[in-house]
Amino acid sequence: MGLNLYVVLGSAVVGLLVGLTGAGGGALMTPMLILLFSVKPAAAISSDLVAAVVMRPVGAAVHLHKGTVNLRMVGLMTLGSVPMAFLGAFLLREMNGSKAGQQHVEIALGAALLIGAGAMVLRYVLDRRSGRVRTGAIKQVTLRPVPTVLIGMIGGLIVGITSVGSGSLMIILLLFTYPLLSANQLVGTDLTQAVPLTAAAALGALTFGHVEFGVTASIIVGSVPAVLVGSLLSSRAPDKYIRPAITFVIFASGLKYVGVPTYPLGFVMGGILVAGAAYWLAWVRPRRAAAAGARAVGAGPALAPATRAPERAHPPLDDVPAG
Repeated sequence: MGLNLYVVLGSAVVGLLVGLTGAGGGALMTPMLILLFSVKPAAAISSDLVAAVVMRPVGAAVHLHKGTVNLRMVGLMTLGSVPMAFLGAFLLREMNGSKAGQQHVEIALGAALLIGAGAMVLRYVLDRRSGRVRTGAIKQVTLRPVPTVLIGMIGGLIVGITSVGSGSLMIILLLFTYPLLSANQLVGTDLTQAVPLTAAAALGALTFGHVEFGVTASIIVGSVPAVLVGSLLSSRAPDKYIRPAITFVIFASGLKYVGVPTYPLGFVMGGILVAGAAYWLAWVRPRRAAAAGARAVGAGPALAPATRAPERAHPPLDDVPAG
């Protein structure tokens, strides 16, 4: 199977979201391959995991260059995630590849993501009311080793059992464990810790799974440039743009995991985008314009620059000839 243009385009959309938010890759890419492009589930999962080994380091490299990665946090998460990924794969084998067992895990994960998305919206509202700004720098963060390792363990176990990414859940847990850290730094840290975790999962996919290299190549061609663009945007954009994008992707991932079909999911998320745009046009934009006008009126007219003293019409007395 050669390159598929439609898979390339779809992968570009997912790659952009991954670069922007660090979340949603496994929850969106694999269902897209299965439902829209009729790729067999085992091949879709394995091909996506192998492609992610190329895609994730691109986003991580951008954030490392921008200084938005906490490497100590990455190390602690990896300490928990990589061993648990292999344990998850072992548990999956013990369940004899039970689809029912995987579905139960995915439904639980979806419910957790939906609750997390709701909690993120609530926290955003409370932050707006309190005026609290979450812009802590990487070097100012006080690491919490035990919770950070536990986050990695949870994410690794989910990857091992379901063979899909857990970036959405890990982003939520990181946001609440380190609430003062800015969103772009959390995205960078999550993308970087996903590199060894994805590599471990991909090794298992290459060993035990069925990889369609044409699908893998199409995903790489579409997603790598897109994740580069998304990572450049997320490493520079302020929290007020990145956090809503993260919440949007996590909500979509949660709906997908609990079993919402692709087309209804598309209508729901499209409706949210339309409602958000209408709210911004009808409420946010007029308020900002009114506030800007009030500031302009309060500032008053600009002071006129000081004028030079008029030149003397008569020459100095020294220049007047003696009479």
